[in-house]
Amino acid sequence: MSVGKRLWQYALQFKKEMIIGLVLLAISVVADLSGPLIVKYILDHYVSNMPDSGLQVKPLYAMLGAYLGVAIIYAIFRYAQFYMLQLGSNRIVQKMRKDVYGHLQKLAISYFDRLPAGKVVSRVTNDTEAIRELFVTVVSQFASSIMTLSGIFIIMFMLDWRMGAFALIIVPILIVWVIVYRKYASKYNHIVRSRLSDLNGMLNESINGMTIIQAYGQEANMKKEFDDINNEHYKYNNKLLFLDSVTSHNLVGVIRMLIFIVFIWYFGSQEIAGELVVSVGVLYAFVEYITRTMNPIMQIVDQLSRLERSNVAASRVFEVMDFEGEEVVKEELPRYKGHVQFEHVWFAYKNDEYVLKDINIEAKQGETIALVGHTGSGKSSIMNLLFRYYDVSKGSIKIDGENIENHSRQTIRQHMGIVLQDPYLFTGTIATNVSLNDPAITREKVEQALEAVGGERVLKNLPGGIDEPVIERGSTLSSGQRQLVSFARALAFDPAILILDEATSNIDSETEEIIQHAMDVLKQGRTTFIIAHRLSTIKNADKILVLDAGEVVEQGNHEELLALGGRYEQMYKLQSGIKAD
Repeated sequence: MSVGKRLWQYALQFKKEMIIGLVLLAISVVADLSGPLIVKYILDHYVSNMPDSGLQVKPLYAMLGAYLGVAIIYAIFRYAQFYMLQLGSNRIVQKMRKDVYGHLQKLAISYFDRLPAGKVVSRVTNDTEAIRELFVTVVSQFASSIMTLSGIFIIMFMLDWRMGAFALIIVPILIVWVIVYRKYASKYNHIVRSRLSDLNGMLNESINGMTIIQAYGQEANMKKEFDDINNEHYKYNNKLLFLDSVTSHNLVGVIRMLIFIVFIWYFGSQEIAGELVVSVGVLYAFVEYITRTMNPIMQIVDQLSRLERSNVAASRVFEVMDFEGEEVVKEELPRYKGHVQFEHVWFAYKNDEYVLKDINIEAKQGETIALVGHTGSGKSSIMNLLFRYYDVSKGSIKIDGENIENHSRQTIRQHMGIVLQDPYLFTGTIATNVSLNDPAITREKVEQALEAVGGERVLKNLPGGIDEPVIERGSTLSSGQRQLVSFARALAFDPAILILDEATSNIDSETEEIIQHAMDVLKQGRTTFIIAHRLSTIKNADKILVLDAGEVVEQGNHEELLALGGRYEQMYKLQSGIKAD
């Protein structure tokens, strides 16, 4: 479906406001065009034949009053139509933003892997704002201009059909201009919107990575990269400006000159015996209406750039919405027992470049399974598959004997919890970050969860306690504090299957004791998967899987793997400071 049709469908959802606005606009146009006809009547009946009686003077005052009246009607209805179109446009864009944001919740993690956050934000905010301009300004001006031009042509034909026909030369000129303009403007606008998206993406990335940029002295390089994108954005904005300015005003000026030349020639050729065959009023009306044709033409030409920007912006918004997602469903599943099986699982992020090869894992109810291995060995990919951030390429994953692909992603995650290496905290408070504003998680439950994981020892010095404000990503809290909030969050949601992704790798030794206690609390009665770099934290795991290049090369408990004398023993000795052979 074309972009225009999809925008039309959105407009139809709020057609009441749009239709009322256009009707009010039509009334204001009629009132505006009535003015010259009233003046024509006054000129023909009163100015050329000055009234000599009181009765004639009264109709003159009545006509002057009518002229004032249509001016007032025009002002009132023009304001009312602007308000209604603004109201309808705001509701259209509100609905569109709601739809886009809702669709983002349905998209797989792979979508966000390939598109930077700043670019997504640009499409939800900047591009939808450009679409708002379409409905507020472009639609209003186009409708007003077309109504005005149509009214002028009708009136001119009524006054003198030959002059009306001459005035129609405007139409083919305007059509040709629109075709030529759109050919170039569409290309330039695509580049401008794309560069604006790149600027947002880079700005977002720079702010998040400012510590690294400054630590490695990359300020100049980042500034140059930003300037390059900004300069290209400026360059194509200037091309659009040149396209608008070199043609729009000149075009209108040329049209005006052509019409006046034809007008002067026509009326000059109609002179008989030194007198014009048309009245002074008709002459005035023609001059007035010809002059008035210039404003709607100028408005149409001026709105072409906005129309193209809106069209390009809409195509970018719909591009996001066309990316296939999965409906968020609220199907309720009984709480898992926690029996997890990976059966001959293969997985590749792209094509056949497998990062997991024939993985077979069984975690019985209540067991703790640890995954160890060097960076890139496939530990995190296993957890991504269990959480269904991605789906397996081959093989299957079962929970309590049922393939996880038999249910939606949201349903599968219903009884699962995760604690990340770098926990993500949202803007709010400690309490809201534990409960995630879920009405099922009461304040009492939040306090109990924090107490159970030892959060009191770390959070007690905060002035606001659990109501302490948290800014984006929890940057005002220490790593240990953020991690404890993340542990409390997992405990409050009471998952049957728990994933701990290197949860102790970024904290000090004192806090590690608290975290280790929190881990022991969390693991009770749950099937737990631990991704660990510190092997000292997984000695008590029921089973340890050693991964290398996407394959399980060793498995067993701590003692069994040490006795095996293989890769796990080497890693353990290296971390323990024992010289390995």
